[in-house]
Amino acid sequence: MTDRRSPDAFATRPWATSPPPRDPDMDAVPTMLAQEERDFYHWLTSSWTQDAGDVVDLGCYLGGSTARLAAGHAAGRKMSTIHAYDRFTSDERTKERILYRQGIPPFEGNDIFPISQRLLAPWSDRVRLRRGEIEAIGWDGGPIELLVVDAFKKADLTDVMTDQFYPWLIPGKSLIVHQDYLHWSQPWVAAQMELLGEAVTPVAFARDDTVAWLVEQPLTPAKLTAARVAALSDAELLDLLAQAEARFEGWGLAPRLALSARALRANPGARMAWQMKMPG
Repeated sequence: MTDRRSPDAFATRPWATSPPPRDPDMDAVPTMLAQEERDFYHWLTSSWTQDAGDVVDLGCYLGGSTARLAAGHAAGRKMSTIHAYDRFTSDERTKERILYRQGIPPFEGNDIFPISQRLLAPWSDRVRLRRGEIEAIGWDGGPIELLVVDAFKKADLTDVMTDQFYPWLIPGKSLIVHQDYLHWSQPWVAAQMELLGEAVTPVAFARDDTVAWLVEQPLTPAKLTAARVAALSDAELLDLLAQAEARFEGWGLAPRLALSARALRANPGARMAWQMKMPG
């Protein structure tokens, strides 16, 4: 029998071959995730995690990723806690593009916290909402088995949050799930994972943008210092993206990483996702 902690456990893509049953509560929560990513998140908490530590969802917006994690968590009868971090605010453009199109009635203002509380109420016994700036809240301590990241939108805060959360990941037992690994606007995410070297191993890709990494070695302060991205030059980032392209050539993901490199060349010095303009 394949060890669930082995990269081979992901090879058959069980989240795609046996997707979860429909869940009205889960489906009611708007999300930006593609369908395979939704199924992947559900599978991770229903079938992969083993209550070795908590689940942390960094940058959950309204709670779309959290709902999929929580539904799987409940289906798997897990006992850990899911910590969902966000400011729980939304601008008008995103309300129009995501919330209203997925069934949320129009509302005034940018506060979406009450809506999140209502939609995530079916899992209130297993989800803790952490409202505010992630870097200001930080982590209370204790092992993290599954770290889902959609908050590395700025290179400098990527380093801060990495120092706060990565040390609590368990070698051989924890997974880092980068929801934006393949998104062209955040090239520093791929660069960081290259800098971590043999301490992490890529084990899964879920369309559209998610890549998951198994933690193989303790993420010590020295390793995290060596993996900081905020001070890297464009040339250094491009070299690391080239390494990532070579790594993922066999996965068919090299063109996506090449697009990240093109975006960086088109936006020299940009270190915030919203500063990046799509290359022509």
